[in-house]
Amino acid sequence: MTEPSAEVFGGGCMCGACRYEAHGEPIDVRVCHCRKCQKATGAPLYARVRMPSDAVTLSGPVGWYPSSEIILRGFCPTCGTSLFSKRADGSTISLMMGSLDAPDRFAPTAQIWMSSKQAWVDLGGDLPGYEGPPPA
Repeated sequence: MTEPSAEVFGGGCMCGACRYEAHGEPIDVRVCHCRKCQKATGAPLYARVRMPSDAVTLSGPVGWYPSSEIILRGFCPTCGTSLFSKRADGSTISLMMGSLDAPDRFAPTAQIWMSSKQAWVDLGGDLPGYEGPPPA
């Protein structure tokens, strides 16, 4: 766990069985339009706050699904709420913005995988977008 920070925020599932607490500033806040994220969330996009894994504490039962060789998807096995995704190497965890206790706390700074964006989705013209992954 990282050192305590003035920036602490949390979230959880619909039934309350799964909770998380995050400390510090996000690495980035993005919207992903890839088909895997669309399938995993059941939504046209995945809005997420990416954090170092050691800055987030999970509590309660968590189910994990390996959606690819590099990404695991986390959910509540009781109510089924999708909560986060994490790198298989354990380096980062991305918290679903809809699961945050204060979902308006962060705003996306970029969109990725615009090549898979559903045509009717429009997040405004000021948000940078990338056809695939963001540049390194």
